[in-house]
Amino acid sequence: MPTTYAYKVRDRDGKLVSGNLDGDSKALVATKLADMGYTPISVDPKARVNLRMDLTIPGLGQKVKLKELATFSRQFATMIDSGLTLLRALSILAAQTKNKAFRTTLDSVCQDVERGSSLSDALAKHPKTFNHLYLAMIRAGEVGGNLDRSLLSLADTLEKQAELQRKIKSAMAYPVVVLCLVLGICAAMLLFIVPTFSKVFKSLNAPLPKPTLILMAVSHVCVHYFPFVLLAAVIGFFLFRRWKRTPKGRSTWSAIVLRVPVFGLLMLKTALARTTGTLGTLMRSGVPVLQALEITTESVSNPALERALASAQEHIKRGEPMSMALGDHPVIPSMVTQMISVGEESGALDDMLAKIATFYEQEVEAMVDALASLLEPVMIVILGALVGSMIISLYLPMFSIDKVVENSNGKA
Repeated sequence: MPTTYAYKVRDRDGKLVSGNLDGDSKALVATKLADMGYTPISVDPKARVNLRMDLTIPGLGQKVKLKELATFSRQFATMIDSGLTLLRALSILAAQTKNKAFRTTLDSVCQDVERGSSLSDALAKHPKTFNHLYLAMIRAGEVGGNLDRSLLSLADTLEKQAELQRKIKSAMAYPVVVLCLVLGICAAMLLFIVPTFSKVFKSLNAPLPKPTLILMAVSHVCVHYFPFVLLAAVIGFFLFRRWKRTPKGRSTWSAIVLRVPVFGLLMLKTALARTTGTLGTLMRSGVPVLQALEITTESVSNPALERALASAQEHIKRGEPMSMALGDHPVIPSMVTQMISVGEESGALDDMLAKIATFYEQEVEAMVDALASLLEPVMIVILGALVGSMIISLYLPMFSIDKVVENSNGKA
């Protein structure tokens, strides 16, 4: 069974490089490093303690971010264009990668390439890191002999996707923070403040308004059954996630999200930018139209767009234009279908898809900038309305209590 060795070497420029490599013996690992162009300094078996520290719990380990994958692709393309072999370039990139999960993946890819596997086959063993789009672009680059160009196209595409994700997260960050603040304030009032008022109201035996009674009832449930409420919320959250992963739940939830004012349109434009950008990149790299549509369909997270792309595949198989199929789906704007139709007629469909993607990327950026200035006053109003309604419900009984006190004094 191969053992993991920790090594320290110097490259051709004299720079110190360290990393891990699997091998049957210390001598074989040193020979392998020398074949890669390194000068070995030390090769030692990795301690078991370090091995245990590298173990991660499934689902909680380090993930490879799009930005990291884009940087890797750009550096990889530069090295290949400079004349370095695949094995040497992969070894250097694996050694300088800080993400442990990504480094382990690259080490495995490097070993598979050294055993004679093609780069695409080696990458295909790690689907969580390299998706269908990445593999298709690499295969197209290997077949066409322009792997460096494919990697540069991948880097551009991944950087655009990472930027879109960053913009969406920045748009969602403020409302999420305010929502958490609202929930925290409401929970504090229901658990600590409302029970104090409830004791006072009950001791006076005065009639209470309906808003106050409802607030006291909610507070009573939260105080006396808080563990059950929390457990129900956790169970409900996991059941919701499980339902959302089903085909029907995914389709229903996507339709609901698209109907949400402002945010639904933002999600649709983001999905259109990613879909057209991915399809254009694949076609520009030489991937056949049907295969490009199939890969794009798998990478789209919107069921409505998936159905539109699947319909386009069927139309193309029958010899019909893609724009005809996309025009039958309301989720695809007419501007998109018209531009695709022009691209099909002129024979420059990949360029037209790139222009559509750029247009929607700019639209997303403009919407995010507008949301940043719009959400702040809206969320402040929502926070004030919720907290204010609870305070008003607590003070409404004061008016009826005054009447009860006056009546009791009059009778006396």
